[in-house]
Amino acid sequence: MATSSDFIEYVCEQISGAGTIRYKKMFGEYMVYVEEKPILLVCDNTVYVKILDCIRDKMEEAQKGFPYDGAKEHYILDIDNRNFSKEIISLLLPFIPVPKPRNKKRPS
Repeated sequence: MATSSDFIEYVCEQISGAGTIRYKKMFGEYMVYVEEKPILLVCDNTVYVKILDCIRDKMEEAQKGFPYDGAKEHYILDIDNRNFSKEIISLLLPFIPVPKPRNKKRPS
């Protein structure tokens, strides 16, 4: 089951105020960027965050799961808890880099 457009809009609404937010659709699922940094992965109407030391204490009680086949295990973020979600994002922002632009392939 792919993530619904209503759910991704809800996710963005819940974290509004955490910074500049945009999302990108990828294979029926979404990556949510905050300040141009890939912060949340949304798959099957579930919000995932990377397991990183900077949020370990806050997320120790959180469920864990795999967003897609072959993925590393992630924390599952309770997006319904608006303040907590924004707190997690604020803790992640200093540790997640802005992705480097990809070089487009030139035709031969």
